[in-house]
Amino acid sequence: MIYYDVTKMDGARGRSGLTRVSTRLREELGDRVTSVAWHGRRRNFHRAGGSGVIEFSPSDWLLTVELFSGDERPGFREFVAHHPCRLAAVFHDAIPLRLPHITWPQSVQRHPDYLKLLAAFDRVWAVSEASRADLAGFWRWQGVTPPAPVGVIELGADFDGAARRPATEPDGNRPLLLGVGIIEPRKNQGLLLDVAEELWREGLDFELHLVGRVNPHFGPPLERRLRRLAARESRLQYHAAAGDARLRELYARARAVVLPTLAEGCGLPLLEALWCGVPCLASDLPVLRENAAGGGCLLAKVDDRADWSAQVRSVLLDAARVARLRAEAAARPLPRWADTARTLLQGLG
Repeated sequence: MIYYDVTKMDGARGRSGLTRVSTRLREELGDRVTSVAWHGRRRNFHRAGGSGVIEFSPSDWLLTVELFSGDERPGFREFVAHHPCRLAAVFHDAIPLRLPHITWPQSVQRHPDYLKLLAAFDRVWAVSEASRADLAGFWRWQGVTPPAPVGVIELGADFDGAARRPATEPDGNRPLLLGVGIIEPRKNQGLLLDVAEELWREGLDFELHLVGRVNPHFGPPLERRLRRLAARESRLQYHAAAGDARLRELYARARAVVLPTLAEGCGLPLLEALWCGVPCLASDLPVLRENAAGGGCLLAKVDDRADWSAQVRSVLLDAARVARLRAEAAARPLPRWADTARTLLQGLG
């Protein structure tokens, strides 16, 4: 039996990358897994939406893609230390340890315990080689030897479960650039606004659409700037909430997706853009290089306004270059969530 941990993600309202991973994997795993949630008072798992603790057997698996700590889940440290079944996890990133100054304090507080608990798991897959290296480095620093080497798993690009369709930018419309991600310093939308204002002053005519909820801890100053600029510049559009259908419409209209992020575990918007046949201009981070290498992408220097301005200008003015990137995006193979689920099931035997 495989039990699937949905303690936080079941019913989560925020459309985060973590929510995407949890929900799409759950959909593709289907009836091959049973959803469970941690019960703090009973210090064990129970069926999601049900009652009564789970009676695990040693041959069972508990699979989690969630973030956790002993403080957030009373009794969970003891459960992991004396686990009644085999434990497996998908590891996302070590960003709260690398960039604590722009990460939610709760995440910074949780993350060391989370990484330490993962060291007792029987199987762990990282969502990128860069994340795998971060986790392995943390364990070495802690003097921890895990039960098995960390694997790397590809996350799916088919964000809404729809079939892949070749995309062509609509004719006769002003170019649209699309940014997808929570509004916060790590995603670096402030750089996009700087670049957009510079290029609009130069006379370039394009739209910039930003999609994402606001990080309540770090996001309000950026949101205020975004809304002030949108109030006087109609070519800037902010979508605080956009479902998958609306997101698909925006991808269909976009000339390129722009991802000036400072850190990522995987970079799902890059993969999702390519799934829709849309080129992506992204920060030249090791993790994004992994997914950009197959084609359809441009990389700009991290947090370098001059390079980002030059690259965006090129995307807006060089139609032949964009057409070549679109052809690369359409031609390259991309992982699907069904593939991710299949890899996990094979790894769990």
